[in-house]
Amino acid sequence: MEFKNITTEQEGAVLVATISRPEVLNALNADTIADIAKLVETVDNDDSIRVVILTGEGEKSFVAGADIGSISKCDEKAGQQLALAGQTAFTALEESGAVFIAAINGFALGGGCELAMACDIRLASDNAMFGQPEVKLGLIPGYGGTQRLPSLVGQGKAMQLILTGDMIDAAEAYRIGLVQEVYPASELMEKAGKMAGKIARQGPFAVTVCKALIDGSQDTTLLDGLDAEAELFGSICATDDMKEGTSAFMEKRAPEFTGK
Repeated sequence: MEFKNITTEQEGAVLVATISRPEVLNALNADTIADIAKLVETVDNDDSIRVVILTGEGEKSFVAGADIGSISKCDEKAGQQLALAGQTAFTALEESGAVFIAAINGFALGGGCELAMACDIRLASDNAMFGQPEVKLGLIPGYGGTQRLPSLVGQGKAMQLILTGDMIDAAEAYRIGLVQEVYPASELMEKAGKMAGKIARQGPFAVTVCKALIDGSQDTTLLDGLDAEAELFGSICATDDMKEGTSAFMEKRAPEFTGK
């Protein structure tokens, strides 16, 4: 895989993708957003990748925000195009068939926080800091922050964080449900790797369907969601993986899933 600002390393079904602009704390520019979109497309076209750990280079920052220098030059049309590019890339990541785990090392501000929120699971180092500080620059979150943050932490807390522009630490992010786990910085990637490996060992089709159902639950009624769950439960019952998984359970052995 060749990217301008992302490095990758694959081990088995797990891919580690590292945003690599440490000289600017991995801030997002147009090339990096394009890289994220390309990463998702590449992953979705590669059946060997089931889980992606997304992190930032260095110990200081996951992604410190967007490229403010570029944004400062935007007029109305350019600003809208920039926001749409980021939203499109992050939504593609959110809707990917693979599971994305954000391993958040240090700052996750502005676009970095928005990128983390588009991931399926968020793990943080104990020195991580989160925030949507755009209002301090006379801006608003443009890559999904006003839409994803309320669904994760509630409308009131999202309103407080976005309107004040305040940063919160990893402990507070965990308390309000923005992240699922907090680890010492030295253990973050090891813990992320263990979680990714555990997910990668499960039935691939089942994991993809569970992700889609959980994501879809935010945009549908309970009854419609239950109907979709029942329909897909039936589809799962017709797969080779279901037969292998249930047989392995009864035979007291580890299953060998094929994604079929």
